[in-house]
Amino acid sequence: MCACVCFFVDSSQSESPSDAEDHRPSFSRPPVSHNTQSSDAPQSSSRFSMYNIVSQKLMAKMGFKEGEGLGKFGQGRKDIVEASTQRGRRGLGLSLQSFEGELNVEWQDEPEPNAFEEVTWFPECSTEIPDSDELSDWMLIGERKLKIEDETEFCSEKLLHLLLSCKSVFDDLEGEEMRRARTRSNPYETIRGAFFLNRAAMKMANMDHVFDYMFTNPKDSQGRPLIRDKESELLYFGDVCAGPGGFSEYILWRKRWHAKGFGMTLKGANDFKLEDFYAAPSELFEPYYGEGGIDGDGDIMRPENITAFRNFVLESTEKRGLHFLMADGGFSVEGQENLQEILSKQLLLCQFLMALSVVRTGGHFVCKTFDLFTPFSVGLIYLLYLCFERVSLFKPLTSRPANSERYVVCRSLKPGSDAVRDYLFTVNLKLNHLRHSERDVTDVVPLNCLELQIKSLAKIHAYVRETTLSEPRQADIRKECLRLWGVSRNGADIDSFNCRPTALSSSTLDKLQHVLDHRCIVGGGEQIFLLGLGKSQIYIWDGKAPLRWKKLENWKLELPRDTLLSVEIVQELKGEGKAQRRINAVHVLDALVLNGTDVRDQHFNQRIQMAEKFVKAVSKPSRPDMNPIRVKEVYRLEEMDKIFVRLEMKVTKSSGGMPRLSYTGRDDRHFLPSGLHIIKTVSGEGGCLYSAEFENPWTMAYSKTSNKKFFYNKQTKESTYKMDPTAVAPFNECYHERLFWAWEEGVIVHDSQTRVDPKKLSKDHVLSFIRKHCQNSIWGFKCDCIFGNIRPPQICSSPVKQAGRRWPNVYEVISPTSSFKGEMGMCDSHFASV
Repeated sequence: MCACVCFFVDSSQSESPSDAEDHRPSFSRPPVSHNTQSSDAPQSSSRFSMYNIVSQKLMAKMGFKEGEGLGKFGQGRKDIVEASTQRGRRGLGLSLQSFEGELNVEWQDEPEPNAFEEVTWFPECSTEIPDSDELSDWMLIGERKLKIEDETEFCSEKLLHLLLSCKSVFDDLEGEEMRRARTRSNPYETIRGAFFLNRAAMKMANMDHVFDYMFTNPKDSQGRPLIRDKESELLYFGDVCAGPGGFSEYILWRKRWHAKGFGMTLKGANDFKLEDFYAAPSELFEPYYGEGGIDGDGDIMRPENITAFRNFVLESTEKRGLHFLMADGGFSVEGQENLQEILSKQLLLCQFLMALSVVRTGGHFVCKTFDLFTPFSVGLIYLLYLCFERVSLFKPLTSRPANSERYVVCRSLKPGSDAVRDYLFTVNLKLNHLRHSERDVTDVVPLNCLELQIKSLAKIHAYVRETTLSEPRQADIRKECLRLWGVSRNGADIDSFNCRPTALSSSTLDKLQHVLDHRCIVGGGEQIFLLGLGKSQIYIWDGKAPLRWKKLENWKLELPRDTLLSVEIVQELKGEGKAQRRINAVHVLDALVLNGTDVRDQHFNQRIQMAEKFVKAVSKPSRPDMNPIRVKEVYRLEEMDKIFVRLEMKVTKSSGGMPRLSYTGRDDRHFLPSGLHIIKTVSGEGGCLYSAEFENPWTMAYSKTSNKKFFYNKQTKESTYKMDPTAVAPFNECYHERLFWAWEEGVIVHDSQTRVDPKKLSKDHVLSFIRKHCQNSIWGFKCDCIFGNIRPPQICSSPVKQAGRRWPNVYEVISPTSSFKGEMGMCDSHFASV
C-alpha cells in the first residue's frame, strides 16, 4: 500500500511575489489513538499533537498507529517524512556548512530605518599642501601583496577578522539565493532607481540632498554660489568610470540645460548608455574617451587618456575646469571579494588624479571607494584631505549596507594642489611600470562604517537561513526618502507661428521712432520653428503647406526633449574661392521652451542669454561631424552702424566669380545676409497712444543728466529706472510685432553696391532716421503730441532745446526721488543691457 502524507500551507506567513518560489509547505501527519472510533477525532499523543484534527482523522481512517507502519503487514515507514531544506538551485540534500552555525553577531539591534542622515566631516586640515620636493620622498616600493588579513595598522585585528569572516560565509552560496535574501533584508532596497536608469542615479540624489545640494548648487567655502547666473554660466560637471551614466542622468534631470557634462568610461559593455536615459536630456552630456577622442578606449589608468581628457575639459570650459567631478569606478572581483581594495588600488588612485586634474579651484569631488585598510588607500585619502577644504567618508542609505562601498566626498579644492596632482601622475606611471612584476607601490588610509557592514552581513545570513523573514518598512522608507530628496515627476499656439513679419518700408519706418525699444539681428535664411523631442528627433514648422511638423532630415543635430526654438537654417561659409567650405548650421533667433523650461514670458535679452547658455550646453566640440547650432548676434537698434562694418563683398563658389554681399560673424564664419530682423522688446504701442488694445504702453528713454536709461508709461505718466514686469514684451508680442528689412536688389547697404531703387529703403535713409529719433529719446519728449507731461519728481523749470527747437512742455530728467519706483543704482545691474 501507498503511504499518504498531507500538505498544509501556513497562511499566517506572507511573502512577496518575487519570493514565491521559496515558499515551502508544511508536512502534516495526524496521530491516532489505539481506541479510535470512526466518527470521532482521535486523541492526540504528545508527539503528534502539533498536527491538526483533519490530518489526524485522515491518517486514523487508513489504520495508522503510532510506532507502526501502514499497510496490511505494517511494512510502511514508521518515521515522519522530513520537510525539505532545499533552497534555490541547490542540489537535493546539499547542506552548506557555513550556514549551519551562528555568526555570533547580533544584528537585530541595528538602527531603526530612517530617511534622515547626518554628515560627519573630518576635522579641518591645518597642514600645508606639500611641495614637489617633499612628495618625491613619499612613494614606497615593496613586495606585491595579495592578502588582507594582516592589515591591522589602521583597524583592530578583531574587527577586521570579524568582517572577513562575515563575508566568507557567503562564498559557497548560490548567487540568486544571496540576492533574494539581501533584497528582503535591506529596508532601503525598494528605492532602487525610481524613474532613473539605475540605482546610481538615486545614490547621487541621496548624497546631493544630504550634502545640502553641493553638487547641483555648488558653493565655495564662504557659502557663495559658484555659478554666476548673471553671466549665464553653465554648471560644468564630469563623470568618470561611471557607465552607463546614472550619476549624470540625475544631475541633468535636476539641472537640465543649465548644466553641461563630460564623461569618460571604458568602451564596451560598460559604456555610457545615453539612449537609455529615461528622465534627463542626454544631449547635454558629451562622452570623451581620452586619447583619440570619441574613438579612444576610455581606460582611466592610461596616463595619456588622463592628459587628453584634462585638455578637452579645459578647452570646453574656457580654461576654468569643472565645478565638480563624480567617479564611480569598480569591476568584478568575483571569488576575490576580500581583496577588492588591493585589486582596485590603481583605479582609485586614477580617479583621485582625475579630480585634481579637471576640477577648478573651489570645486567639489565625490568618488566611490571600498574597504580602506591598507596604507596605500589611507595615503590617497590623506592627500585629498590636504587638497580640499573638507573631506567626509559617507555611506548613503541607497548604498546597500552589507557591501564595502562608501563614498569619499570632498568640498572646495584648495589652490596650489598641482604638486599633488603631478605626484599622483608619477605614482600611476610607476604602477603601470610594475604591473607585471612582483614589486608594487605602497601607501595609507582611514577607516569607517565597518560595524554597520558587519551587522548587515549577519542580517543577510539570517535571512538566507529563514526565508520567511522580510523587512516590513521598505515601502514607507522608499516614500519618505524620495520625498526628502525631492525626486518626483512633474507634466504654443501653432496658428500664431504662421504670422509673417511686417516689411520695413518708408510707410512702416515710423514704427521704429522709439529707437531704444528695439533690437536687430542679421538674417541669413527663412525664420522657422525647431521642436526637439530628444536626441535626433527634431521637427520643423515652416508655415508651408502641408501645415504640420516635419522631420528634420539629413542633419546631424541633437536637442533635449521639450525644446522649442525660433531659428534660421543658414549655410555658413569659411574661406573664399575653391577652398571655401559650406556648413549647414542652425542660428537661434529666439527661445520659447528650453528642455521643458518655458521662457516665453522673459525679456528678450534674458531669452537670448538663456539660449546662449543652452547652446553652450548642447554643443559638442569633439564632434566635428555634427551640424553646429549657434545663437545670433544681437545689436541695439541705435548701434545699427556696427552691423554695416561687418559687411563685405566676397567671392563664393556659386557666384561665378562675382563678389557677393557677406556678413562675417564670430570665428571668421560668414554667410550671405538676407536682411535685418528688428524686434520690439518693450511692451507697448508705437502708434496711437490711447488705443484700448494696448494695456501696457511702455517705452524707453535716456536721461542725459544721469546717463541712464529709464522706462516711461505713456498712460500713467509713470517713470522708473527699474524695469516694471508689465514692460517686458513676451515672445508672442516680439514675434507678432517684428519687422524685417529685406536686403534685396536695389537696397544699398554696402559702399560697393551701385544699383539703387528709390522706392526701397537703403542704409543711409534708415541710419538717418535712427539718429534723429535717438537724439529725441535722449534730450526730451514732445509732451503734447506724444507722451503728455513726463514729470520725474525733480525737473528743470525751463524748456529744453530739442533738435534745434524749443518745446513749451519739455523737461529734462535731473534725478529720481522717492516717488520713482526704481533706484538709480539698479540701472546698470538690472537692465543696462536693455
